[in-house]
Amino acid sequence: MKKFALLLAVYSGALASASVSVSAPANGSTVSPMVQYVASASSSCPSGVSAMGIYTAPNQLVYTVQGPKLNTLLTLNPGVYHTVVEEWDNCGGASVTPVTITVGSGGNVSVTAPKTNSAVSSTVQYVASASSSCAKGVSAMGIYTAPGQLAYKTQGAQLNALLTLNPGVYDTVVQEWDNCGGSAVAPVTITVGGSSTSGVFTNLHQQPGWTGYGLLPSLYNICNSCSPSGPQVTWAMTQNISSPSLSGNSTRMDIGGETVNSDVLWNNHPIGDFSSQGMPDYNHSIVPNLHNFTYDVYFYVEDPGVSQAVEFDINQFVGGYSYIWGHECRIAGGNEWDIWDNPGQKWHPTGVACNPLPNAWNHLVLQVQRTSDNQLLFQSITLNGVSSTLNYYENPTTTTWYGVTINYQQDGNYEQTSYSVWLDKLNFTYW
Repeated sequence: MKKFALLLAVYSGALASASVSVSAPANGSTVSPMVQYVASASSSCPSGVSAMGIYTAPNQLVYTVQGPKLNTLLTLNPGVYHTVVEEWDNCGGASVTPVTITVGSGGNVSVTAPKTNSAVSSTVQYVASASSSCAKGVSAMGIYTAPGQLAYKTQGAQLNALLTLNPGVYDTVVQEWDNCGGSAVAPVTITVGGSSTSGVFTNLHQQPGWTGYGLLPSLYNICNSCSPSGPQVTWAMTQNISSPSLSGNSTRMDIGGETVNSDVLWNNHPIGDFSSQGMPDYNHSIVPNLHNFTYDVYFYVEDPGVSQAVEFDINQFVGGYSYIWGHECRIAGGNEWDIWDNPGQKWHPTGVACNPLPNAWNHLVLQVQRTSDNQLLFQSITLNGVSSTLNYYENPTTTTWYGVTINYQQDGNYEQTSYSVWLDKLNFTYW
């Protein structure tokens, strides 16, 4: 240990023009067993810095990298570590920075979105959850877009946030902090394209362009003779509702009528044919370049048990193909999420539970993708912070439509009991 300390003194004193800056972990901090090191180095050597490395104990070099930057994860057992981050220049010199850390109880961060090493739009959705062996649980979670740049933080063990980033490559980090002084991280590298064919429609429930349709059993095609006043099935959409509301401006969707097991579909056309949002895409420069979609909405229902199901769909029509990502929260039929098989015209159970809370706001996030080989990919469903990865593929069908649309639907039960659902903060992201 004396020799190790002597080396520290020699390096630090002899090469004053060289330096090592460590952004993470902080000296004297308590960390989880998975420790992220982020550091950079400089030197007055004309040939620059050759490499950097990490010692976890004297003579225990556990990591090296070429060049003047270092960003890596080390897995360490609990205990106190007098680590050292060192740089070596191309003139035979070196410089070090000591970092003492205490590795505490284990924690874990699971990031559902975005995928690491993925290309994303300028509006990036982060969905993550955390766990810890700390008896007091997880205190908070956050997102770093660069070392020392905490861009978002929330209390608890669930995170769901949209960040707007400039084009470029980001070595982001999602971190959790527990109530015992421990922490854990998950690195997520993304490339933000900043493409003009990306964006987000915010508070779409407040916007014009919604049309309601009655659907009668047993075929459930659009009923052209039905009207909102019934009698077979009744429906209404009322915007600008102040209570219940999260934003101060929710929208109430009502269903009723005399024909049991009837449904009501509401549809909006944001992009392409019949665009309600000023994006008709006459020259076909937008829709063909869109492959990823996120449907993010809060919904409130007083008694979910009176609903047969509530449905949330994302639809893309491009290149002669119809891509329908249908998601149905089957309530009366067993509290399970189903997804739509467009060629087979049937629902597939996912095994993922769907239990909306009564008299409360439920937060739903759906993520889907049109793959590079033109398949539908159902990626994930997140309800009230619980994220379930599906990774289910389906084939499209043919169509002459063109554009991107979204649906919301309420299904009537065996008594066609009248009920209302309130929607708020409906954001639709595309890239």
